Amino acid sequence: MRSMVMVGVLLGVSTASFAQLGGLNGPAVKPKQYIAYTAEEQAVQAGKKSTIELIFKVAEGYHVNSHTPKSELLIPTNLTLKPVQGVTTAVPEYPAGISYSFSFEPNEKLDVYTGTFKVKVPVVATAGTHTVEATLRYQACDHAACYPPKSLPIAIAVTAK
Repeated sequence: MRSMVMVGVLLGVSTASFAQLGGLNGPAVKPKQYIAYTAEEQAVQAGKKSTIELIFKVAEGYHVNSHTPKSELLIPTNLTLKPVQGVTTAVPEYPAGISYSFSFEPNEKLDVYTGTFKVKVPVVATAGTHTVEATLRYQACDHAACYPPKSLPIAIAVTAK
């Protein structure tokens, strides 16, 4: 670290400026996932049509395309459910996106999710405890760029009584 400070001094860069560039603490770290899943056990009535709610939180400073982005070039947020014995799932129900525009393209509106959003999944489950596995595929962006698509594996505990 002393040598990095010396290089900064020799180059006329202050220690504070060097730290802002990531020289002292390493480069700025982007999150491994831009979305976090809040795992909550879901209780449903056995044998009856029910709905489970999956709560996702987009990292601060980012947004993800909605399930129905306004351009074919944008990757939609999509939840894929794996079949599990004892639980029948239907097509997930996605929230409406928020209309969003960038300062460099103010007339173009995107359909995105920010903050917290919920995806609802209709289910019918037999009595007992089940684990439904799923994958949320999404593309995150910030105010300057979009990043490669990511997949977030999740497990949903469903108890049917």
